[in-house]
Amino acid sequence: MESLRFLLRDRDGKYGQSFDAVFDAEEIKILKSAPRTPRMNAHCERVIGTIRRKALDHVLIMNETHARPLLATYQRHHTEHRPHRARNQLLPDADQQPTTMHKPENRRPLRARILSGVINEYRYST
Repeated sequence: MESLRFLLRDRDGKYGQSFDAVFDAEEIKILKSAPRTPRMNAHCERVIGTIRRKALDHVLIMNETHARPLLATYQRHHTEHRPHRARNQLLPDADQQPTTMHKPENRRPLRARILSGVINEYRYST
């Protein structure tokens, strides 16, 4: 199991020397955010909040061994299978929109349950 190496924190006064001493004793390097930058961690906080709302709030995590594959599965879904607004609803690996099916009656949608049904991925049978 990997140990924690870094702690990223802001410069709030509530984090005193005793707070830092706990992490120094465990040989964890403390990285402080830049002064007077309240939105510096906004992207990170948004990603963490999304993961929490979309996955972790729906699954009971037993331990780190259980959490790692769950987060890897969510990350794979998020980066490989989910269309992105910034790319005009394209999948990350797609260069153009998929072609329209000419005879949809010959194909039926298939559902793949991800994270025990918390997330569903759909595709058409071939």
